[in-house]
Amino acid sequence: MTDYSMLARQLESLLDTRDWLTNLSQTAAFIFRNVAELNWAGFYLHRQPQTLILGPFQGQPACNPIPFDQGVCGAAARSGETQRIDDVHAFPGHIACDADSRSELVVPLLVGERMVGVLDLDSPRPARFTTEDQKGIEALCQILIRTTELTDIPGDNRA
Repeated sequence: MTDYSMLARQLESLLDTRDWLTNLSQTAAFIFRNVAELNWAGFYLHRQPQTLILGPFQGQPACNPIPFDQGVCGAAARSGETQRIDDVHAFPGHIACDADSRSELVVPLLVGERMVGVLDLDSPRPARFTTEDQKGIEALCQILIRTTELTDIPGDNRA
């Protein structure tokens, strides 16, 4: 069982700059190393209208770009709501970047009403992510949002 309150304190200490690239990179590496049974952890950024572009990540090379109308990441970006998927192969429109991935947790990064990107976590274990994991990862994302100047991410992400 992951101690998300401890991870929150550690991430808060780790993010000692407001720079978006540094903090996204640090956060992806931190989560990948500290949350068990992940095979991918990283960010997709809303740098083009209705499209997510690959950002800092840990794991195998990833799919790029991801339109808002495709995949679990697209669903999170489109709805502005976290997507916790027990079996990605049963998800309509799933994008299979890594055939080993079986479950996925995607948290949208919202600055006010503005969707700036998503945090995407993949696991090779079906139903890997619990409600507790979702709440813990959402709390880590709130730390990232609060400590990082995410509106400095270049690109046209208004639409």
